[in-house]
Amino acid sequence: MGEQLADGNAAIALLGNTIATGAILVVLILIFTPISGAHFNPIVSLSFAWHRQMTWNECLSYTTVQIAGGIMGAILAHAMFSLPLIQFSAHTRSGAGVLTGEMIASFGLLAAILGCLRSRPEAVPYAVGLFITAGYCFTSSTSFANPAVTIARSLSDTFSGIRPNDVPGFIVAQIAGALAATVMFRWLWARAR
Repeated sequence: MGEQLADGNAAIALLGNTIATGAILVVLILIFTPISGAHFNPIVSLSFAWHRQMTWNECLSYTTVQIAGGIMGAILAHAMFSLPLIQFSAHTRSGAGVLTGEMIASFGLLAAILGCLRSRPEAVPYAVGLFITAGYCFTSSTSFANPAVTIARSLSDTFSGIRPNDVPGFIVAQIAGALAATVMFRWLWARAR
């Protein structure tokens, strides 16, 4: 819808996507935290497995469902706007700057989650929604920060898409950012004791 309303203005399309994404993330996290811990993101599940707050089998199960859910979401969004259900994005998102932006986005997302969980768990939904909203504009990658979303967005030839060839680089950057945040917070928590 952001792309349709923007009438060719990329800044308006970005703003429309930004507001919708940040707002719905808060709502979804509030709804699903009691059910699944609001695990929508494989790098978050990986961090929890690294912290031994989830088993590796649970992490694999969650990741499988997260990816399948992302793909189904892309198909349903296409259906909602009368677009071809299956598409492949032609939107190039590559280069060292974009991948650095995605690593920073993933690091920051994990920092927001892990930092809030320690002292203010009730703030996590708002911290995540606000971080992703801000990340759309302060990162060169528009802050996907989620491998499941990255895969899903490769199946949408819209403003928010990513060319399938660019997906592996994004996922590697996301995992690197998540690993760095996980290691840093493990160190910080050990020092705080």
